[in-house]
Amino acid sequence: MRLSRLLYFIYYIRKLDKEKFSLFFNYALNKSDKTKISLLSDLLTSIFVYNISILEYFQFRFFEKDKDERKKWAGTGYLYEYQLKMNPRVARIYLEDKIEFLKYFRLFIKRGYADIQTLKSDRDCCSELLANKTGKLVLKGSHGQVGAEVEVILCKDYSPESLINYMLSKKYDLAEEYVQQHQAMMALSPSGLNTVRVLTQLNEGNVDFLGARLRISVNSPVDNMAAGNLAAFIEMETGIVKGPGVYSDITKEDMIAHPVTGKAISGFNIPFWDEVIALTRKAAIYLPENRSVGWDIAITEEGPELIEGNHNWCKLLWQLPAREGLKHELEKYL
Repeated sequence: MRLSRLLYFIYYIRKLDKEKFSLFFNYALNKSDKTKISLLSDLLTSIFVYNISILEYFQFRFFEKDKDERKKWAGTGYLYEYQLKMNPRVARIYLEDKIEFLKYFRLFIKRGYADIQTLKSDRDCCSELLANKTGKLVLKGSHGQVGAEVEVILCKDYSPESLINYMLSKKYDLAEEYVQQHQAMMALSPSGLNTVRVLTQLNEGNVDFLGARLRISVNSPVDNMAAGNLAAFIEMETGIVKGPGVYSDITKEDMIAHPVTGKAISGFNIPFWDEVIALTRKAAIYLPENRSVGWDIAITEEGPELIEGNHNWCKLLWQLPAREGLKHELEKYL
């Protein structure tokens, strides 16, 4: 047994959502012909053999799969090692820190923004940001993950001084102009900004695309799967969604239509698809030190807007909507 996998296992135990584990375990027990002992034994074996996390055993539905199928899935341990090779720690600052990201990619960014230090030292900048045409601001923690440390506020409720005080009290260090999404995206789900995740891989100076997924909010201000939202597979050649929206919660059914708005998910056409591809291609080349990046793109009436890049892009978002393990897509780059 490799020592790293034992360390991973300890990490998984420390981070385990026990309530979700219990829910998934009982679900798998009812869906399979395994006893509690055999299911637990298979789970523990799979964690070490296939380099996956505890919950991924259920999310990848390993309790229904044979050995050959299991080998196809890229889990947390595998992705961590892969992304570490592709995206060295020294080059990750522009993707880990949202403020540094906005500065580095300023040529790609249309929305207004300012960090807390700028707001404190330049009240005119603060007033200008509060006067943006959308009437809203998005407050963030610059190192927040999976939609954590994000809040949308109404500009009319704040003065420059009260905005700064509020951000300090909530430990927000970044304010961005709210991105008004395209009417087609709004009709699909108006509760939050629905973004497109495009995965790029630099290959000897060329940009390869590992896939694209539509992240769909469900009564949520964010669109991350980890926050209980849907994700769907996008056909790279056309920008059309193929198949239903899926949850990372295995107890929930796939959705062919949005559960709140009733809008069809399968067949949804992403506006400005050619522009989305062009934008992500340029962004990937602009930061060549990071070879494998998941780009989050918002779609506005004027075209795509770059929101952020992820060096640690999610294996669930990538594979679950595809309904298959995609480890083979990465092995050719190692």
